[in-house]
Amino acid sequence: MEQSVSARWLKRYRAFFLVLLLIVAIQLFLAYKSLDIVGGGSGSGFDAAEAPASPPPPQSQARVQPPVKTKLTAQQLGFQAECDVLAREAISALQRAKTKDCREHIAHIACAIQAGRFYSPQLRSSCPAGNHTANVSLGCFKDEKDRRLLDGYYSSSKTSNSPAKCVELCLQSGYPYAGVQYGRECFCGYDTPPRAAKLPDSSCNTKCLGNAKEICGGFYAMNVYETGIAKFTAQLAATTPPEETKRVRIAFLLTLNGRALRQVHRLLKALYAPEHVYYIHVDERQDYLYRKLLELESKFPNIRLARKRFSTIWGGASLLTMLLQCMEDLLQSNWHWDFVINLSESDFPVKTLDKLVDFLSANPGRNFVKGHGRETQKFIQKQGLDKTFVECDTHMWRIGDRKLPAGIQVDGGSDWVALSRPFVAYVTHPKEDDELLQALLKLFRHTLLPAESFFHTVLRNTKHCTSYVDNNLHVTNWKRKQGCKCQYKHVVDWCGCSPNDFKPEDWPRLQATEQKSLFFARKFEPVINQAVLLQLEEWLYGPYTSEYANLHGYWQSLYHHEDIHGSGDDLARSVGDSVLRLSARQAKLDPLELIELTHYLHRDQYKGFLVRYRARGSSGKPLHLETRVRPTQQGKLARNARFSKRLRNFEVSTDFDQKEQIARNFGKLLGPHSDLLLSYTLQASADSGAASHSYNLTLLWIDPLGRLQDFNELHVEDSTSDVINHSKTLLKHPITPGIWTAKLIGRNSIYAQLKFLIAPLAYYKGYPLAKSSEAEALNAGLAVALPEDFEMPVEWQQHLQTDDEQFTMREESIAKGKMLGQELHSWIDGLVAQFFQLRESCVVEADSEVSLPLCSDVPWSSLAPDPKSDVDALLK
Repeated sequence: MEQSVSARWLKRYRAFFLVLLLIVAIQLFLAYKSLDIVGGGSGSGFDAAEAPASPPPPQSQARVQPPVKTKLTAQQLGFQAECDVLAREAISALQRAKTKDCREHIAHIACAIQAGRFYSPQLRSSCPAGNHTANVSLGCFKDEKDRRLLDGYYSSSKTSNSPAKCVELCLQSGYPYAGVQYGRECFCGYDTPPRAAKLPDSSCNTKCLGNAKEICGGFYAMNVYETGIAKFTAQLAATTPPEETKRVRIAFLLTLNGRALRQVHRLLKALYAPEHVYYIHVDERQDYLYRKLLELESKFPNIRLARKRFSTIWGGASLLTMLLQCMEDLLQSNWHWDFVINLSESDFPVKTLDKLVDFLSANPGRNFVKGHGRETQKFIQKQGLDKTFVECDTHMWRIGDRKLPAGIQVDGGSDWVALSRPFVAYVTHPKEDDELLQALLKLFRHTLLPAESFFHTVLRNTKHCTSYVDNNLHVTNWKRKQGCKCQYKHVVDWCGCSPNDFKPEDWPRLQATEQKSLFFARKFEPVINQAVLLQLEEWLYGPYTSEYANLHGYWQSLYHHEDIHGSGDDLARSVGDSVLRLSARQAKLDPLELIELTHYLHRDQYKGFLVRYRARGSSGKPLHLETRVRPTQQGKLARNARFSKRLRNFEVSTDFDQKEQIARNFGKLLGPHSDLLLSYTLQASADSGAASHSYNLTLLWIDPLGRLQDFNELHVEDSTSDVINHSKTLLKHPITPGIWTAKLIGRNSIYAQLKFLIAPLAYYKGYPLAKSSEAEALNAGLAVALPEDFEMPVEWQQHLQTDDEQFTMREESIAKGKMLGQELHSWIDGLVAQFFQLRESCVVEADSEVSLPLCSDVPWSSLAPDPKSDVDALLK
């Protein structure tokens, strides 16, 4: 049948119509994507910021939250809230918060935000703006596709674009000029539009998509407005002070956490001079470090410890509160100082103190902060500045989106700063009528990582803006692939990053600071690597002599008997007491008291932990001894398997640091409440030309009763370099004490097997076990992690005990789990003796009852000379 004319016409031009439809579809997709603001620009990276962050998966990235149907009742909350909390993230936080006080705090802030009475919508900058006035129209200007009139930030919004909103966006990003074009586009720029590009106002004739009553440019025609700020230019620091310049005095503000006492002493030695001051804040939970550093106050008149202490968490608002409090303390002291520099135990100088003083003396009154180095809108989103956070229950809860105040520039980067005394006085003593500073303090007290943005933003928006220097005097060892593992989800509703520790392979980066105005580097941890610190010290101060005592040794406290005891010490005390009994028995002494446990490393190799204790000899005289102990795990590798021959460091531990690729439980202290993981290193294939292999393996976790408690499916790929992997368990606590087995199996064979100890506990919440019911709850460990309907593969059965054997061992486990006193100690000692080797011992004071060397004479003892960390040498 003959086709109609119209049918023949459609057939002829079908390809044309298909292309046209495709173009329309692409245009619609791009228009949809433009609904959200998308930042542009070419930032230089984010190395400045201490912890660049991004929202944690699987939380939604949507800017507009869907309506929330769930409402929390007073019964669910435990109190009557001021309002019905509607924000989805606030409801989630309220459901997860553990204490009533925390829930009340979250609800109060969420209700105040809903009522519009929490944040200031508009603020006024007091940084001099020259002749610039906000929202002043400069007219209509010609734009070009290949040469943009305003070539800074660009955004497109189909629903909200208007001159006022574009001006607000550009001002927030630090641009003096804003331009609207084509109805939906917003451009920001630093440079004044040239007169030659001026067009008649009629050329800008497109209505704004966010407000049809206003005009937003036209086709390559742009309405340009002033944002009300001048182009910001950071000050260039002088490098050499003029002759006869007054030398400044520095207040070093050390904000410390952990137990690395010797590294803190080492840092003080590198920075100390009588004319400077050293103010130390120790985290409120760190009793050991505070107690030990407090001893310095009686020796050094310019060293003081903060009495008002805070429990800070990663990214917490408490970090800013602590810094401001410490700065206020310094201002109220009788010390004279010109600059305050905050440092942690992980910082170390890369130039001498004299060079730092010369540099700061050449720059009086200036403030040294490091900006983020990227487009501001991207920084705001990645940093979560457009979210409200609330800190309580040692957690930063995200409770919803927020709009930052209009009228101010937002800036941020690193929270390591060097600030002048006038600026410190300004931020720590806000006047009641200083609306800007009061509002910024409130804003940043509900901000993630507030210290990374507060000082920067205050500087950019106040009279101090002309003192801003874009350099915080630090170099930071960022390795994004390792440091950004979303490792802080347990304390914050966000993903964050941290810098890596410096190691010898990073030496070129430290050397590169020589010709730059950089004076500190971070991070350093001698418990991870001390060699790079020695290299740095010799670079700064000259080589150590060959006779230098214990140069390559490092000691770090694990437990001390004067600490405030809690459940966190139960395991260390249980194992430490057992080693004390075993060591005393070996020396034919009566055990008395555990004093201290200390990690010991030599040339960056872990040599075990040291157990210092008191015992009594046959004469009844108390003796003070120390024993070095090596933790062991009993592993076997298949002899003929190619995979097994490349397997190294096959071990079970806890606290795996993905950033440093190491388990930080160096002593292998594992107990009923430990979160177990297995880590291993697969060496690179020796034959680089051979075809790569992949291995599908199964890791079986078998408890002391011969039961399968968990399994991990592992897919391991060959690599041209050594690869460190780890695999976690999901076990029900408390797990069964005794000797566990981890088996790595393939389809038909065992590649590796490891026996390790889960030590029974002799303490409960800091006190010796005194009730059988408490002991049974901790040490019986009869729970099974796998679901009851789990169908076990037949080939796995050969690795487990029979049902009859499991029943018999279960009865024994129940009986042992109820043990107390001497029976419990004997059970623990029998297990500890198999997995902790007593290597050598010493005595603190010579005594005829024991034929042991003096601890001060052996290189491994915690009482051996350690001049590199001997802060008392400063007094000589």
